[in-house]
Amino acid sequence: MTQEQEQQIIHDLKDWKKLIKPYASPETDLAWKQIFNTILPFIGIFILASILYEYSLIATLAVCIVGGLFLTRVFIIQHDCGHNAFFPDRKKNDVTGFITSFLTCIPYKYWARSHNHHHAHQGQLDTRTIGDVNLLTVREYEALSKFAKFKYRIYRSFPVMFIIGPAYYIFVHNRIPFITLKGWDKERKMLHFTNLFLVLFFAVLGLLLSLPSFDLAYGFKKLAFIYVPILLTFVFTAIWFFYMQHQHDPNYKAWKKDWEYVLAAIKGSSYYKLPAILNFFTGNIGYHHLHHLAPKIPFYKLKKCSEENPIFQKHVSQITWWGSLKYAFYTLWDEENNRMIKFSHLKKIRVRS
Repeated sequence: MTQEQEQQIIHDLKDWKKLIKPYASPETDLAWKQIFNTILPFIGIFILASILYEYSLIATLAVCIVGGLFLTRVFIIQHDCGHNAFFPDRKKNDVTGFITSFLTCIPYKYWARSHNHHHAHQGQLDTRTIGDVNLLTVREYEALSKFAKFKYRIYRSFPVMFIIGPAYYIFVHNRIPFITLKGWDKERKMLHFTNLFLVLFFAVLGLLLSLPSFDLAYGFKKLAFIYVPILLTFVFTAIWFFYMQHQHDPNYKAWKKDWEYVLAAIKGSSYYKLPAILNFFTGNIGYHHLHHLAPKIPFYKLKKCSEENPIFQKHVSQITWWGSLKYAFYTLWDEENNRMIKFSHLKKIRVRS
């Protein structure tokens, strides 16, 4: 983006706060509607899977995949609670966020704070360690040793980002308080409490699934067969959509001294144009530019805000499912040209320099 383009965006969106205000207001009735059309079906699917387990493992897995998609939507509810944007009342948000964290296995307070850090610093090259996938600039990458370059290439490879990474994220990353900054004591304690409650929660589930024979080995085997595929479907889906919405090109990233909040939201995030069914399961996360511009907008109002204010679509990078596949391989930030690039682009840059 040129400076002229940046100034044009800032000018066109100078009244964005005024435009956003009518939508940045959670409503209790609409929030309860999301709970009824999300958490109740998820519970029903879990019960159905536990019944099908006695008859067909393939049918059980198929149902679990659908359950994983519903769990993605459960997580969006938890996510909005972390922004204090699901219910009008903070206490209701915190209670709902904490309860839904039992289903998602994502620690509510710990994750919410790291995610809010991501919102406050998204696109800032000075801050890339909390709530984000590590991204190097071309200059930083070229200064690495051969072994360090190899490690970064492995880290940003497709199998690690989208197969190994999601499993690590749900089973390891969110179980250990890796963030050791001062002022995070409360969140670290809540992470440990969440782990304890999760053990108790799944112990109860395993016990219930062992009835009526009280065969605990059978009950926990059944629980693992049902819930692990649900969790993996959820985390694969969530990471894909959250990740893709910041990897597009053109993009926006800047050092803190030059960083602009509006540009980071509108150009550093994208509009992922998805079919209605995927918008449902992902809680309208495709309107990611609006979410970053105003995280207080509940997910159930993002679509309305977008449709009634076309100015928000004027400058955003719009991506589609098929078009987004190439962004899985965008791994470096080219400062000189202000764009995301693949490793394969490095040769051209070296020739030019």
